Amino acid sequence: MNLKYITVLCTAVAGVLSSCNKSTQMQMPAANFETMKVTTKDVTMTTRYSATIRGRQDIDILPQVSGTLTKLCVTEGQAVKAGQPLFIIDQVPFQAALNTALASLESAKAQLATSRLEYESKKQLFDQHVVSDFDLQKANNALQTAKAVLAQAEAQVVNARNNLSYTVVKSPSNGIVGTLPYRQGALVSPSMGQPLTTVSDNNQMYVYFSINEAQLLNMTRESGSAEAAISAMPQIKLLLVDGSEYKYTGKVESISGVVDRSTGTVQVRAVFDNPEKLLHSGSTGYVVIPTVYKDKIIIPATATVQVQDKFKVYLVDKDNIAHEQLVITEPHTNGKEYVIREGLKTGDVIVSEGAGMLKDGQNVKPNK
Repeated sequence: MNLKYITVLCTAVAGVLSSCNKSTQMQMPAANFETMKVTTKDVTMTTRYSATIRGRQDIDILPQVSGTLTKLCVTEGQAVKAGQPLFIIDQVPFQAALNTALASLESAKAQLATSRLEYESKKQLFDQHVVSDFDLQKANNALQTAKAVLAQAEAQVVNARNNLSYTVVKSPSNGIVGTLPYRQGALVSPSMGQPLTTVSDNNQMYVYFSINEAQLLNMTRESGSAEAAISAMPQIKLLLVDGSEYKYTGKVESISGVVDRSTGTVQVRAVFDNPEKLLHSGSTGYVVIPTVYKDKIIIPATATVQVQDKFKVYLVDKDNIAHEQLVITEPHTNGKEYVIREGLKTGDVIVSEGAGMLKDGQNVKPNK
């Protein structure tokens, strides 16, 4: 009897508790959340990348001979033309070396003329059987030696003349002169660690920025090759350090084929015209690249919850119950919206704000 009584009592208590729990759940009010119905539209996403600006050519100017700087022909920041003198190195010792080489050349010419006369004389005597073949060969050897001495003297003149010309250090291209660390009287040489200056060709400027490996892979897959991806890329914009937008657009010219192991990125190079000389080598800024998505599902960032490298949203069913749904987004975003590649379809209802405060299976009350 007692056992039967206990069994009946436990069953009754369990029923009461279950009834209380159901009553409690039904009495809990649903939380208010903004919801939205998923639709498709066209959108342009712009992505910003930190960038560095370099001249199309940044040429370090080093002397080709050693000596003392006697004249600086330019000032810092001056625009120069190709072939324009930049510096002059003491020319006196090089002029003296050229004069010595010229004198040696004249001596070699005279010696060659003498050797040629002796050889022709010996040849006539040999034809008359007056001298031996040994004497003729000896004269010929002297003639060949004189020719070699002349060639050596001519080479010395060319070398001395070149060295003298190197004392006038000229600009190899059009551009802008950089800093001038050396002044008149400084001793310079080809082995010096710091260049005399740098000439930057700034008619066009290279702008360098980096994209991650995943973006490169996605671009290559969509276009078929890196070259096709470069051709398909739109005109890009440049934001300067003061936040203003550069008036001329640029074009991506190349993408590095090597991934930086330390950063997992590849370097991209774009070129911008610089007719007003507003861009300077060494400056920084931001590259802005637009990406056009057509007929895509766009959702606000407030509708997503990021879990490591994945995103989830909350689908709301007809009973207003929220269910977790993983989604795959496109790589480009403006930080406020995401373009959905997989996981949602047109007509789905999702929580558009406050997704981070939801739990799977939670009852929601859509705000009207």
